[in-house]
Amino acid sequence: MTSPPHLDARLRPRLPSPLREVHDERFARHGVRLLLKRDDLIHPDLPGNKWRKLALNLEAAAGRTVLTFGGAYSNHLRATAAAGRLLGFPTVGVVRGDELAHRPLNPSLARCAADGMRLHFVDRTTYRAKTSPEVLEGLLGRFGDVVVVPEGGSNALAAQGCTALGRELAGEVDVAAVACGTGGTLAGLAAGLAAGQRALGVPVVGGGFLAGEVARLQCEAFGARAGDWTLEERFTFGGYARTTPELDAFAADFEERHGLPVERVHVAKLLFALTALAGEGAFAPGTRVAAVVTGAPDDVLQESSVSR
Repeated sequence: MTSPPHLDARLRPRLPSPLREVHDERFARHGVRLLLKRDDLIHPDLPGNKWRKLALNLEAAAGRTVLTFGGAYSNHLRATAAAGRLLGFPTVGVVRGDELAHRPLNPSLARCAADGMRLHFVDRTTYRAKTSPEVLEGLLGRFGDVVVVPEGGSNALAAQGCTALGRELAGEVDVAAVACGTGGTLAGLAAGLAAGQRALGVPVVGGGFLAGEVARLQCEAFGARAGDWTLEERFTFGGYARTTPELDAFAADFEERHGLPVERVHVAKLLFALTALAGEGAFAPGTRVAAVVTGAPDDVLQESSVSR
């Protein structure tokens, strides 16, 4: 399945995204080759898995209002708002934390508002129940005829859209690794890979729920579990959007070594995990490992958007 052609024309994504090998002695000393799948270069406002997960959802919405969910610094909310601006459809963002309604908007939410997104703040208890019929009925009553896209954009259409990522890597690598927040990208990536390739997901949030979520998404999207995939759950660094001095130091060092700005919420944890696994001998000599770079740091995205 490919992305909708008329959305391609209006958003002008860069597909397939570049695949670039980098030399890193921490991998090379074990006979492992590291490649970077630069999905962060797909589009300045909808980088990486955001474009891949949203494309088929936007096609299905057919210009209707899109309502979706996220936290105060959600990349998914920003991408949805940007798509609304570029394609000319209304967007609603349901934001976790009603206390935020009475504060100045942070840069992330301010960008959403500038792109035309209507922000609706809800308390954290309501947000946790966002998929319940009661909460959804209340939102539909408030906002009318809307298309609901889940938090992070992960649903069956998102998984189907992400199969293209796997197909772009067919024959190029042995292991394709991606950071996981809601599971949609891994679900599609694994399904799109060829026989003999495997996908590795690195959760950036704890709780042990992602294996079941990825399997559920694949069943909804493809009718059954698809592809060879596993999760490596040791590298959450305390949970979503959390970091440690060790992770920050690693990311800064990787940036200096390879000239790549490293996004901290997802990409830094992915690269740290792969470096640790290589050191543990988890990859056989000769293995080609691709790290999917799903986004850039906020300051890089902002500069790219301004220069566009």
